[in-house]
Amino acid sequence: MIESHNLENKIDEIYRHYYLDVYKFIICYSGNQNDSEDMTQEVFIRVLKNLSKYDYSSSLKTWIFSIAKHVAIDHYRKTRFTTILKEGFFKQLISNEKGPVEYAEQNETKIYINETISKIKPNYRMVLILRGINEFSIKETAQILNYSESKVKVVYHRAIKEFEKTMNSDLGEVISNES
Repeated sequence: MIESHNLENKIDEIYRHYYLDVYKFIICYSGNQNDSEDMTQEVFIRVLKNLSKYDYSSSLKTWIFSIAKHVAIDHYRKTRFTTILKEGFFKQLISNEKGPVEYAEQNETKIYINETISKIKPNYRMVLILRGINEFSIKETAQILNYSESKVKVVYHRAIKEFEKTMNSDLGEVISNES
């Protein structure tokens, strides 16, 4: 009974400590709040089922995000982007202390960034979210994605380039449509 209680405490501690970070990662990847909540729960269900198999060869954080990556990929394969970015991650981070004009401008910018992220290649998107938004180290990102550290650096550089190219292309379309 004592072991069961300790396991329960450990699982509760893991959930409380990593839930928000996993949720942010998932919502950045999927862009859909409801799907993200479901996928985040799936991540922790898998963590619970596989906790006894965790071998400490990487940090617990890295192991959990590796599971999150697989859940996100599985979901992507199932939905083929039919629900991607209906509700944006950045909408969740807006401060209520701003006036209506600042709120609207900030919201539009965040939605635009979300839409731009959704247009880049999935492997670029993963690295961009992990490194650029969640601020994971190169080593952590490499472990989560099962890449070499040099591959993370290259993919991150390419992801930023593709993101910028997509943004510039979108801005060009907006300008030509307004003419």
